[in-house]
Amino acid sequence: MWIAAALVTTLSFGTNNAIFKWSTAKGLSKVHIQFFFYLVAFLLTFSYGIAKGLVQFNMLTIILGSFIGILNANGNIQMSKAFEKGPASLTSPLIAINAIFPILGAGLIFHEQISSIQWTGIIIMLASAVLIQYGPNSKGNIHYLPWIYRVLLAVISFGGLGVLMKTSAHLNINSLSILICMYGGGSLYLAICSTKIKEKWLKQEVNIGMFTGLISIVGYSSYFFALNTGIASIVFPIVSLNCIVVVLVGYWLFKERLKFYQVIGVLTALVGVVFTKI
Repeated sequence: MWIAAALVTTLSFGTNNAIFKWSTAKGLSKVHIQFFFYLVAFLLTFSYGIAKGLVQFNMLTIILGSFIGILNANGNIQMSKAFEKGPASLTSPLIAINAIFPILGAGLIFHEQISSIQWTGIIIMLASAVLIQYGPNSKGNIHYLPWIYRVLLAVISFGGLGVLMKTSAHLNINSLSILICMYGGGSLYLAICSTKIKEKWLKQEVNIGMFTGLISIVGYSSYFFALNTGIASIVFPIVSLNCIVVVLVGYWLFKERLKFYQVIGVLTALVGVVFTKI
C-alpha cells in the first residue's frame, strides 16, 4: 500500500512540476504561483483539521513543519534560478542527486534495513532519474559560480526536506499538523520573497496556484503516509521519479520529442521499482 502511496506522490509532484514548466514558459511568476498554492493548501488543511479536531500543535511540530515548507519553496526557487544561469542538461541531473541524502539518513540515522536487491532497485531508480533529465544537446550560457551556487542550494534544500520529513514520521508527529505548519510556513516565506522580487501579480497565477495547491495536498498526504508505513529509503527514490511525469506530459501535451535515452530511463525506472518490491 505504501508503494502505491509513493507512486501517487510521484504522479502529483510530476503533474505540478509540469504545470510549473508550462507556466514558466508563459512568463508567469513561479514565486507567485507557489505562494497561492501554499496559501490555498494551508487554508484547506487548517479548516479541515479544526473541523475534525485532528490538529495537535506544539513548538516542535510548528518548527519542523515550517522548515519543511520553507525548504521545499526555496528548493523550487533555487532550481528555477539555476536554470537561468546554466544548461538544463546539467542542472536537472545534478539536483536529482538530492535523494541520496534522505536515503543515507534513513539508513544511518534511523537504521532501516535494506536488502541487496532493494539497494539495486534504489540505484537503478536514481540513475534513471538522472538519465531521464539529461539532455546532451541542450544549450545554455554558463555563469559557473552563480550556477553551481544555486544548484548546491537546491540540492541542500530538497535533501534536507526529505530528512526532516522522515524525522517527523520517525517521531510519530501528526502528519496533518505537519502539513498545516508546512503550508503556513511556506506561505509566509513566499510572501516575503514576493515583496523582494517585485513582480507584477496576475490573475492567472492565482488560478494555477489554487489548482496546484489541491494537487499538492494529495501528493504530500500520500508522501507522509508512505513514510509512516513504508521504507523511507525506497520511498525517496520512487518520488524522485516524478521527472517521468514531466517528460511524458511534455511529449503528449507540448509535443516535445521523446529521446531514446529518456525511453531507456523510463523503462529502467520501472525495473527499479520492481526490484524494491522483491
